[in-house]
Amino acid sequence: MSSKKIYDYQVNEDLALFVLIKAADVRSAKNGKKFISFTFADRSGEISAKFWNASEHEISEFQPGKVVLLKGKRENYQGNPQIKILHLRLATEFEPNDSSLYLRQAPVSFEKMESEINQTVFEIINPNWNRIVRYLLNKNHAAFFKYPAAKKNHHAFAGGLAYHTLSMLRLARAVAKQYPVINASLLYAGTILHDMGKTIELSGPTATTYTLAGNLIGHIVLIDEQIVEACHQLRISENQEDVLLLRHLILAHHGLLEYGSPVRPHILEAEVLHQIDQLDASIQMLSGVLHHTEPGQFSEKIFGMDGRNFFRPSEDLKDPSKK
Repeated sequence: MSSKKIYDYQVNEDLALFVLIKAADVRSAKNGKKFISFTFADRSGEISAKFWNASEHEISEFQPGKVVLLKGKRENYQGNPQIKILHLRLATEFEPNDSSLYLRQAPVSFEKMESEINQTVFEIINPNWNRIVRYLLNKNHAAFFKYPAAKKNHHAFAGGLAYHTLSMLRLARAVAKQYPVINASLLYAGTILHDMGKTIELSGPTATTYTLAGNLIGHIVLIDEQIVEACHQLRISENQEDVLLLRHLILAHHGLLEYGSPVRPHILEAEVLHQIDQLDASIQMLSGVLHHTEPGQFSEKIFGMDGRNFFRPSEDLKDPSKK
């Protein structure tokens, strides 16, 4: 069996490799027959495929989280990469069937992310913000450093939640240094907590789905509830001004009501948090897609960026310092 990954194969090239079923959505075709819309994954990325005329046995067998031997052909459909499935079966116990082998990992180690985030906590000088952040980091520690930041769009890999948080903290530090008017402690506290509700909203890194609480409530409200709970445990009033400011950062970080925030940003730090969140998510989505785009070509359309595609400049135009 070749050691090649999904994105090592070129368009129209036959492939045979083990992959993880990241998602398997059962749908009905126009002829009434069922098919499975797959998302396959390995450490090179994710790619979609359709399994036509699926039997009930195949639907029950090919579940998210399972490792399969995939044989097919790499194709493009409407500008997006996909696989034409020729044969599919579950990996046996004698084959590489450990799902963790196929999960993309954060580019920074768990130990380094934990150390840098913990160091930033020391810079949160408001005692209430500091205590709340420490309490919730400790409570959600295992999931926070293991979970992705999203099901599909940005930082959708193991450790992506912590890595997204770390990236934003680095941006927050640079912005706070440039603009001394910003309350750095508040911005750092809001950055660390802003997506921590995804440890409840999402199921985990292997076959990421939304939990019932995630679908019905969402990560913004879920972490606000945890802040209130932390205040009760720490004997801090959740209605005093400094706590309300922190809660506002969390509740407003999506920026617009139609994007899920119950309130728009009304303080400087809330607006900054929203902007650096958008910046980090956008760069991560773009860099991931452009990595699989040939120089001199346009990328596939990016759903999380209004369906736009992006041009990858020629290699000889790269910054020499990055080569």
